[in-house]
Amino acid sequence: MGVWRQPFLKQIERFPLRIDVAPQTLNNTCLKLVDAAVDFVFEFADQPLLPSQSNFGPVNEMKEAVQVTNIQGEIPRDFAEGVYIRNGPNPIFGALTSTSSMFGRSSYTWIEGEGMLHALYFCKGVEGDWTVLYKNRYVETETLKLEKQRNKPLFLPALEGDSPAILSAYLLNMLRYGKVNKEISNTNVFEHGGKMYSIAENHKPQEINILTLETLNDWDVNGGWNRPFSSHPKVAFTLLNLFTLLYNI
Repeated sequence: MGVWRQPFLKQIERFPLRIDVAPQTLNNTCLKLVDAAVDFVFEFADQPLLPSQSNFGPVNEMKEAVQVTNIQGEIPRDFAEGVYIRNGPNPIFGALTSTSSMFGRSSYTWIEGEGMLHALYFCKGVEGDWTVLYKNRYVETETLKLEKQRNKPLFLPALEGDSPAILSAYLLNMLRYGKVNKEISNTNVFEHGGKMYSIAENHKPQEINILTLETLNDWDVNGGWNRPFSSHPKVAFTLLNLFTLLYNI
């Protein structure tokens, strides 16, 4: 008498089939797929500078100080020693970029370059002679460090261009990086409590080492605020208090 057996596949169905995938691994895989899709769909290109924008063209980073030897005029003998720092946009990859895709075109504006600090150090010798040193350095925000690490533009321009392109940039930047725009820190510098800060409207300030221009850390008011600040705080000199606007939009 023969023995009837169930088909092999029916027997397999009795065993629980389970594949454990760590959420972080799954998330990383999805982000890599999105990155690959963005690289395929969006084409980055450098924008030519208009004549009115040439003064805002990027310059090379030089972390070491150099002596300024070509000085027109004279520095007054009673001029105060110290440092003059200017902040401004300086695109990290040499030019502002635009993107083109099936959604249209979007581009960065000249105010969106990464923040670069330019410092002049005025030092007076014992004989009253002046030495002037110059150095510059990028403000090392988290998004700048990320683009440096990958050696290419990552954030899609989301300010100027065709509406579908801007909308897609908003969504894809938020999906990949958790924010619409990169942290540029290119608008202003201010002093508070003996410390120097660099700032733009779209993020927290960054504390700066005034001697090296090295970026130290973000300033969140001792944990009291983790959202954007106004770029133009005011100082009440009679009280030596700093007044600024904190906002959440």
